[in-house]
Amino acid sequence: MIAIVIPARNEAERIEQCLRAAQVAARHPGLHQEAVLIIVAADSCTDGTAQLARPVANLVIEGDFGDVGSARAAAAEQALHRGARWLANTDADSVVPADWLAAQLAYGSDAFCGIVGVGDWEDYSASVSEAFQVLTVAAPGHPHVHGANLGVAADAYVRAGGFQPGAAHEDVSLVKRLAAIGAVIARQPSPRVMTSARRSSRAREGFSDYLKALEAGLLRSPAAVGPSGTP
Repeated sequence: MIAIVIPARNEAERIEQCLRAAQVAARHPGLHQEAVLIIVAADSCTDGTAQLARPVANLVIEGDFGDVGSARAAAAEQALHRGARWLANTDADSVVPADWLAAQLAYGSDAFCGIVGVGDWEDYSASVSEAFQVLTVAAPGHPHVHGANLGVAADAYVRAGGFQPGAAHEDVSLVKRLAAIGAVIARQPSPRVMTSARRSSRAREGFSDYLKALEAGLLRSPAAVGPSGTP
């Protein structure tokens, strides 16, 4: 069984689109009808996120997890308890492609690190979009780590200690620990996940803050990409 792990905090505006895309990926013929469990961890939501998610997701867990790392860990724990062999992670404001799961598994690695794109730049100027494209290394071996496009085998996840509590960079921490135990990590530009360019961030130092830094001109070259691996 494969699990899709999605943390969500007040994502009523986007959660249904995210889950519909996850459903399409779960039905991809390349999975050969393997069961896929879609799990949403609704963290301190006050806007009906959980209610909107229940008709589409297989499992919605609610709690005051406190941060994205703890929410991801809670959903991953449920997936492991139900026997998942692969944990595919995305975010509630993101849309995965139809081949997302099949392509991750096809690499035959212990983990997969993908990249993200932005479908709607909202009120950002063209210069921000251009800077983002320059700083995104869309090639095999890229340095980026995104919780919105991350997969890991269950056994490797457990050996690496899983997601740790944290308001940001829980994905980067996990990948570093995977590398430390010798896990084989496929850092590939495909499949790419599309995410939002919203200004109201859910996680401090997350993707939204990265785009604001681009807008402010604080990042100007590939060398400026921080240790988090963003974008």
